[in-house]
Amino acid sequence: MALLDDREHAFENLFAHDEELRFKAVVRRNKLLGLWAAGLLGKSGEEAAAYAAEVVTSDFQRSGHEDVVEKLLADFGAAGAKTSETEIREKMLELLPVAAAQVQNS
Repeated sequence: MALLDDREHAFENLFAHDEELRFKAVVRRNKLLGLWAAGLLGKSGEEAAAYAAEVVTSDFQRSGHEDVVEKLLADFGAAGAKTSETEIREKMLELLPVAAAQVQNS
């Protein structure tokens, strides 16, 4: 019986660890996305880092990543930048494995 309990705890710990890595990867992806968007908006240095932090924080408004897409679309629209929703979503998909690798290696 103790062996089954140990296995159960090991699987629970593995699941928790995987979820933590997934969360960190999404946060890192949003930071990279924010830096990408900042560059398109003409921001650099500290201003770009602050903007990337805003993008990261915007993801905590609702479940899922729609709040991030909406923020970027609104910011691009306000700046007159011609970036589409499709381009934002493609960049999100492109950056997720990059972010996951960075989290894994840190």
